[in-house]
Amino acid sequence: MGLNVAVVGATGNVGREMLSILDELKLPINKIAAVASRRSLGREVSFGDKVIKCQALDSFDFSEYDIALMSAGGAVSKEWSPKIAAQGCVVIDNSSQWRMDPDVPLVVPEVNPEALEGFSKKNIIANPNCSTIQMVVALKPLHDAAKIKRVVVATYQSTSGKGKEAMDELWTQTKGIFTNQEIKPQNFTKQIAFNCIPHIDSFLDDGATKEEQKMTDETKKILDPSIKVIATCVRVPTFVGHGEAVNIEFENPITDLEATNLLNQASGIEVVDERDDGGYCTIVECVGEYDTFVSRIRKDPTVENGLAMWIVSDNLRKGAALNAVQIAQLMLDKGLLGNK
Repeated sequence: MGLNVAVVGATGNVGREMLSILDELKLPINKIAAVASRRSLGREVSFGDKVIKCQALDSFDFSEYDIALMSAGGAVSKEWSPKIAAQGCVVIDNSSQWRMDPDVPLVVPEVNPEALEGFSKKNIIANPNCSTIQMVVALKPLHDAAKIKRVVVATYQSTSGKGKEAMDELWTQTKGIFTNQEIKPQNFTKQIAFNCIPHIDSFLDDGATKEEQKMTDETKKILDPSIKVIATCVRVPTFVGHGEAVNIEFENPITDLEATNLLNQASGIEVVDERDDGGYCTIVECVGEYDTFVSRIRKDPTVENGLAMWIVSDNLRKGAALNAVQIAQLMLDKGLLGNK
């Protein structure tokens, strides 16, 4: 059975990745459409060896499509996802708009595929935050084995998580430093080149940022509401790929060797942990890959049942586009999509 798929926000970083991954995974597609704002009308994007022109969101007929992969931001999704869903087209949304809606499944296929069963309430499925996705993929097999009580995570998030303009700013500032130009932050609160900024998204009353709160709330919804999570989210001067230093406290004993064996057997994970110089995966090395990479697995002696580890993943792929396409594939496999 073939699918009719519309990619909304097709000219953005994630939209382009969605088109690439749809082609790479060879989903059975009858018809593909690139959809964007009216200012991108007619703009060309690539789908495999084909070039397709963008159509305008405000005049596009979604009734002929099975799935809309939405990556156009929260405000656009808030307005358009219900309208698209009402036309019988399932929306898989990459923004934060619907993630905590109790009637909208928040899905990572390797972690909670059963959550898809509730998608028909609104015909919308939410894609989790990029930093949450890679963490819960690694946490899931460990939680099943020893039950996680508490997670402490510090993220190292690339500029692509904030969009193309943010990536351009890193490039411009980097060049500017070498040519003695004045550095004027525009997309960030401080200089991003050769710097780390412990601030992603806006601040909340308790001193956390929205990005940090997303990691807490989404982990609870996806994995287990009893897990306690504290995150510090940091923007770093890389273009693509997120890293995370994670400390986990378990209810039951688990050794680093047991954890390594479990992660080695888990879907979507590759363990790179040689305990030697270079025997770990860095952010640069995960770019372009589908898997989430786990390294530096070791005992945390500061708590009774604790482990520490390092997790990296391509935030544009598994952290966004790939996860959305995998949700579509899962729906197809489960027979949840009709052929239009």
